[in-house]
Amino acid sequence: MMDEPTPKELFLKSTERCLANEAFIPAFYDRFINTSDEIRRKFRFTDFEKQNKMLRRSLELCAGATTGEADSLAEMNMRAKTHDRDHLNIAPRLYDLWFESIITTASEFDDQWDDKIEAAWRRILGHVVQHMIRKY
Repeated sequence: MMDEPTPKELFLKSTERCLANEAFIPAFYDRFINTSDEIRRKFRFTDFEKQNKMLRRSLELCAGATTGEADSLAEMNMRAKTHDRDHLNIAPRLYDLWFESIITTASEFDDQWDDKIEAAWRRILGHVVQHMIRKY
């Protein structure tokens, strides 16, 4: 009998499948930016080529941070600082919109999406979102 994959493994494999499609990140940002006028304003001067690379990297870091990998934790703390009230000022309420937008988009792009994969995304990204909110 094979071992059940961990949430981290499920998340990373799903992320890999999503990122294999070049339309995934633009589809996510299209959905996310259209969730509110405030988010649309925050992104109006964004270099999306750079932003897309940053999101790709962030998704890979999220899994590592939730399992205590030092490099991932350090980078996540740096991201939390850039997003806090003294820098980009990303209010805690906006993270729910980000969270639901990325999960909905992933569910559309991962052809193996199921309840276990969704639970893995919610667990891993939920952990990261809570960290970002605490550091706000």
